[in-house]
Amino acid sequence: MPSPAELPITGYLDRFSRRPGERFAAHVSVRDAGQARARLVRVISGDPNPAGPGLRFEDLSHHFDLTFDGQRQPIRLGSHALVPRGPKREAGPVTWTALVWLSVLPRAEAVVMAEDNVVLSITPDGVTGSIDGAVVATAQPLPLRRWHRLWFSADPATGCIAVGFVPLDGGAETVATSLLPGLRVPLGGGRITIAADGAGERHLTAKVEDPALIAGFRDTFAQPAATLAELAPLAGWDFARDIPTQRVWDVGAQNCDGHLLNIPTRAVVGARWTGTEMCWRHAPADYGAIHFHADDLGDCEWNATFHFTVPDGLRSGSYALHLTCTGGEDWLPLYVLPKRGTAQAPVAFLASTFTYQAYANHARGNADAAYRARVAAWGAYPQNPDDFPIYGRSTYNKHPDGSGIAFSSRLRPILTMRPGFLTFDDARGSGLRHYPADTHLLAWMEAKGIDFDVITDEDLHDEGVDLLKPYRVVLTGSHPEYHTLHTLDALMDYAHRGTGRLMYLGGNGFYWRIAVTQTLPGVMELRRSEGGIRAWAAEPGEYWHQTDGAYGGLWRRARRPPQMLGGVGFSGQGKFEGTHYRLRPEARDPKYAWIFEGVVGETFGDYGLSGGGAAGFELDRADFALGSPANIAILARSEDPPASFVTVPEELLSHLATVTGESPDALKRAEIVHFDTPGGGAVFATGSITWCGSLWKDGAFQGPVSQIMENVVRRFSA
Repeated sequence: MPSPAELPITGYLDRFSRRPGERFAAHVSVRDAGQARARLVRVISGDPNPAGPGLRFEDLSHHFDLTFDGQRQPIRLGSHALVPRGPKREAGPVTWTALVWLSVLPRAEAVVMAEDNVVLSITPDGVTGSIDGAVVATAQPLPLRRWHRLWFSADPATGCIAVGFVPLDGGAETVATSLLPGLRVPLGGGRITIAADGAGERHLTAKVEDPALIAGFRDTFAQPAATLAELAPLAGWDFARDIPTQRVWDVGAQNCDGHLLNIPTRAVVGARWTGTEMCWRHAPADYGAIHFHADDLGDCEWNATFHFTVPDGLRSGSYALHLTCTGGEDWLPLYVLPKRGTAQAPVAFLASTFTYQAYANHARGNADAAYRARVAAWGAYPQNPDDFPIYGRSTYNKHPDGSGIAFSSRLRPILTMRPGFLTFDDARGSGLRHYPADTHLLAWMEAKGIDFDVITDEDLHDEGVDLLKPYRVVLTGSHPEYHTLHTLDALMDYAHRGTGRLMYLGGNGFYWRIAVTQTLPGVMELRRSEGGIRAWAAEPGEYWHQTDGAYGGLWRRARRPPQMLGGVGFSGQGKFEGTHYRLRPEARDPKYAWIFEGVVGETFGDYGLSGGGAAGFELDRADFALGSPANIAILARSEDPPASFVTVPEELLSHLATVTGESPDALKRAEIVHFDTPGGGAVFATGSITWCGSLWKDGAFQGPVSQIMENVVRRFSA
């Protein structure tokens, strides 16, 4: 039956971007089934604030307008391992066993392993084994945050069944036994599931290592720490093998290999972790666990409902497929690039799709009555991730056991990536972030008659600097936070080693390192290691990505601080509010005075649609020790940071001392900078997430921030 926590109509595309002549696959679910419509629109502005540019679309239904019969397509949350063919064996006693580390008790039964009529599971009250519906259970719950050997044994000759657990670090066994006349034990060859039942339900949230089937009956486990080799299993799955993949390998003689569903977390410390090696590549046996979660979600695997081929004459830009049905509406955003190797304009906007994906469906818990009242009054996007856990969470959320969400897929509905989505109930502005916030920049260029193309992070990762070379200037959005090595290298090649001009128009950019891989298309991985402003912290020993084997965390920890690329890097953060800038003497130098031509006075930016100020929320500053070039000109600096602002933790040595030697309060600043690069290019950076919100002033795209931007874009693109 349809869930009330599903949207009436929603979906996702197979990619965020395509070129003319290429085809998008649209995967759509209509909750109550029935006729639906999809039409193409160009997204001009995604800000529903009546005091701002408004929600503005260009109807392009003459290019694409389709009526179709919609069907409900289900989502199956929860990761597990599936072995299509288990080991065959003679009739006789069998034991199902695994090592398990649990940090929170399940609310209901959660399955460790299932085969045919056999289930080994954990409940709030204990460990249970069931066969043919008969259940035996321990009288004590499984202790938390300790590795245990769990097992369930059945002997058809005697009718004995036994379930138990024993801690690996010492302690007494807990065992329960029972007699079951006429006991039937499966002879194998069928499906085995790990961390879920045979229907792919009753998911377990826990670390699991060395799941196995072994011959013989056990009402005690004398060597709970025995390895798979020592157990001589009928089938046993060594999770330390092929950690970057979604395969699980059987070390038994029958090669009963399996695969993972919904991308559980690998490269996590296991039961035998010694701490002598912190990287899984150096000691795979220490990382023989997989962390399964009941809310993991990878590819929804919905059927393609229809396809949309980008028309040859369609200009590069920001678009969406507008979906409607009797019960509601939704949008599927997409970007159109120019044809490969060409540019339709001298300016390119680099859409921060990796960052949009990192924040995808971020459930903040802030959708209170005031927020919902504003959404209704403004006609903003009405759906909020708080209300729809079915579509998965973001890398800023946690799993039910408190572990951080390390993977985000774009192959699912993303409610936060919609025109008109409000992140905050912003007292001084619109409260937009990410995708809708970046439409401030797009709408500004539209209003100023600045021709531009659109490219995306994912395209840049795939194609490198060749994607950028046709453009005289590349503009980032408000928050280009998440990057791969390929995207950083391409931007460096373009602006530092080449003649390109980069305008970094946000804050807290080029901050976190992520991994993407062709073996998991549409998925990004993140490990929040060591320092930085973090929604959660990776566990010690779990700082290396499973997919590419690279060290995760801040690019600063990999000796690629943001200052090396954009001249400025993350320095201070506060609530979603902003302040103004003050010009510095360098701004009047004839070499840079053109940037501020038409700007009157020494301060500017005390207004805007994002927190009410051009310097707000997250602030970046120059730092020569972190790579800001010697020829950088610091042209303006924010002042009077709001009381909510703090210095980022990576700058603090103690509550008083900082890395630079400045006071912590002094580091809560944004700086506007300009510098020429060795290759003949140039960089302009504004040092603030809320900068683009201040392109709008007094009912139009005007004012000092707009003037500065126009001066730079037109000079850089000339």
